[in-house]
Amino acid sequence: MQPVLLPVYPDASQALGGLGRTKVYELISSGELRTVKIGRRRFVPASAVEEYVARLERRGAA
Repeated sequence: MQPVLLPVYPDASQALGGLGRTKVYELISSGELRTVKIGRRRFVPASAVEEYVARLERRGAA
């Protein structure tokens, strides 16, 4: 079963090809990468990673 929510770091970073922590937080701050908050923790939905990659692919095709 695929995880639905990824901890921001390191799992979301690994799902994005090993991006650094700073870059992942930049993507979150800019709104490029969607997150959800549960209690005091922040997670990146796996679907948000897929959406971000799809946007990158569309930009590359243009």
